[in-house]
Amino acid sequence: MENDYDSFAEAYAAENESSLVNAYYTRPAILDLLGDVRGRRVLDAGCGAGSVASGLVERGAVVSGFDRSAKMVELARRRLGDGVDLEVADIAEPLPYPDAVFDDAVAALVLHYLEDWTTPLAELRRVLKPGGRLVVVVNHPSLLKLEHRDADYFAVSKWSYDYTFAGQPATLTYWHRPLHAMTDAFTAAGFRTTVISEPRPAPEAHDLFPDEMARFPSGAFLCFLFFVLEAA
Repeated sequence: MENDYDSFAEAYAAENESSLVNAYYTRPAILDLLGDVRGRRVLDAGCGAGSVASGLVERGAVVSGFDRSAKMVELARRRLGDGVDLEVADIAEPLPYPDAVFDDAVAALVLHYLEDWTTPLAELRRVLKPGGRLVVVVNHPSLLKLEHRDADYFAVSKWSYDYTFAGQPATLTYWHRPLHAMTDAFTAAGFRTTVISEPRPAPEAHDLFPDEMARFPSGAFLCFLFFVLEAA
């Protein structure tokens, strides 16, 4: 099975707990985009081992989360305890939540694994209250051309990349789509795009990862694209 996180969940969680891209770029950017979440009900769609959910809980949110990987949900439960409602569920299928129950939702590093965004976006819109926010994080669409110069940027296409997480090899398979296809999908699902962000890493990244950050004199690098959507 493609992207079988059960097979490398612990290695992935360990690697990304303190990595530049996850701990000092993606997670702080998500929390910054959401701002004050005290008392707000937030859904973490594709919660993984619970690192984003943990940050939300620390900021006073009432958090629910789900992931397709049962092993990831087990790690998240171990981290978050009984105060967070966690489920094993697939974002490509109907979600186990009532209509209009969440103030905010996060879908970080999830949608780019899917060819069809129709059901996932419709379900996330369904469970959000009117005016609720959805933060989406996906591979930056320029990455395909950086990795495969002959690829067609404007085609929705499949590509894979080999990683090593905490010494364990893994291959992740993605679906590339151009920027306009992303925003068209958001609009079709009933969202209004309010923010498109290419954030910089947290300030401490320069001290913790001097060699890596030295490659980027501007302090920014191409990695993920961040959206804040509003349920219309």
